[in-house]
Amino acid sequence: MVVERRSWALVAVPAAVVGVGWVVRRVAVHAHSTGIAGVTPQAPSRDPARLVPAVRGHAEAAGVNPVLLMAILYAESYKPHVPLLERAWQVVHRDSAFGVANMHRLAYERTRPGRPFAGRAWTELPGDPDLAVQAAAWHLHDLRARLPLVIVGTFTADELVGMGYNAGVRNMLRFAHGTPPGPRAAAYLDRLREHWQRAEAALAAPQPPRPSVPVAS
Repeated sequence: MVVERRSWALVAVPAAVVGVGWVVRRVAVHAHSTGIAGVTPQAPSRDPARLVPAVRGHAEAAGVNPVLLMAILYAESYKPHVPLLERAWQVVHRDSAFGVANMHRLAYERTRPGRPFAGRAWTELPGDPDLAVQAAAWHLHDLRARLPLVIVGTFTADELVGMGYNAGVRNMLRFAHGTPPGPRAAAYLDRLREHWQRAEAALAAPQPPRPSVPVAS
């Protein structure tokens, strides 16, 4: 009987976690699609503003606009980035994204060769926000490098790269050559524009000084 109860617990607990992850994810997606997530104040533990030091450092290293990177983090903050829930959702939806920047495995694997995080695995993203920001910054760098010298239309380079982050490089190139974005890409661009001033304000806000590290004498 004890063995049966333990066996049942080993099945029930993961199943419960997956179920909770599914519910949280669906609620978050609804809030994201209806715009509620963009206007609802976030708890400090979820506010991407806490990642400003990482955004500044990794955006500079990758040569990308820190405001774009921060705006993407705000756009991708529609769901709680809790490692346990992210891993539970990945069990249900194998193509789900990981980390505070919602990065898919294929994008990560294409980005990391030759980079400072080349030895880090995609599965580490849920528990390491700094790695997630670093990977997103270099992914933006790679997308920007693929843009043509002449852009057809009214989109800025940052807007095209932002849409490319969501819709992929092939669609980004289509948009850069004058093809209108579809509803999903256009909606994502709208969210980036909505978060742009918020991202600028977060980056402009004074940051608390880092604690000094005592030097051994």
